[in-house]
Amino acid sequence: MENHCELQFTIKTKYSYNPRMKVIVTGSESFVGREFIAQCLKEGVEVFGFDLAKNSDLPYTFQKGDINDPKIGDIFPEGADALVHLAALSRDKDCAGRAYECFWTNVMGTLNLVQAAKARGVKQFIFSSSEWVYEKFAPGEMKDEASLIDIAGHTSEYALSKLVSEANLRQEYLRDPAMGITVLRFAIIYGPRPLDVAGSVERIMGEAKASDVMTFSGSRKSGRCYIHVHDIARGIRAALGRKDFQIINLAGDEFITLEDIVRITEKLCNKAKPAEIIEKDPAAIVARNISNKKAKELLDWKSEIDIESGFKTILPFI
Repeated sequence: MENHCELQFTIKTKYSYNPRMKVIVTGSESFVGREFIAQCLKEGVEVFGFDLAKNSDLPYTFQKGDINDPKIGDIFPEGADALVHLAALSRDKDCAGRAYECFWTNVMGTLNLVQAAKARGVKQFIFSSSEWVYEKFAPGEMKDEASLIDIAGHTSEYALSKLVSEANLRQEYLRDPAMGITVLRFAIIYGPRPLDVAGSVERIMGEAKASDVMTFSGSRKSGRCYIHVHDIARGIRAALGRKDFQIINLAGDEFITLEDIVRITEKLCNKAKPAEIIEKDPAAIVARNISNKKAKELLDWKSEIDIESGFKTILPFI
């Protein structure tokens, strides 16, 4: 089943976005990869993608490939306009207690790709980082790309791997600015996908639809600036064509709490009675509020899908 979103959108960019671009995508069969490629194909962008998956049902040039393969550049088309690097161990739980595997894939794999991209004359390298690089948030604090990050405050192998890769990419650009490098820090992504591969938003929605009691380990007031996969893919497209080094957050406009997810789901499902919410630690509020102001100003991009419209795309899967 194709889960990419059939939604109308427009792109504005201060750089020379060309729909006839040739783009390489790693992790091409990932949740974000498939949505990004679907949008590119709709606009006539030529896509070459590779993944550890066996095959693809989308009509792009696909090849099975490993980002840590020292000869991975041999399968790249020469002179592509951009390489969009989405392949990674991309969940904290996949990296926890597995520092070697995490850094081998997320750090060394990224360095391997940068060298391969330069050797093949790729014009831009786009790296998918994460909001998890931001560590402690004070009550009411919003963080942006200029916020100081204390690496000693991190205990997450996943977050550290993204931070190290960001630093490596900055050095690569300073050493040789011939290839533009764009780091996109993704907020928590949600969208239409089966629950067995879903993220936190989709899982909470599934519970909210089926249960009369919701239990959270912390506070119902914990939340994020969640962003729909369609808007993430649009943000990547808006970044195409940059020749400089930039770090840019891609996040939703609204701060959405866990309780918001439950109540919006109940409304959309027409539940007669709201669920009881139990908080095991009401004082444990984890509020990660990420600014998307730079993306709006630099890329002329903004989130198009409001939270209710986004949740509606998930309903068929829960």
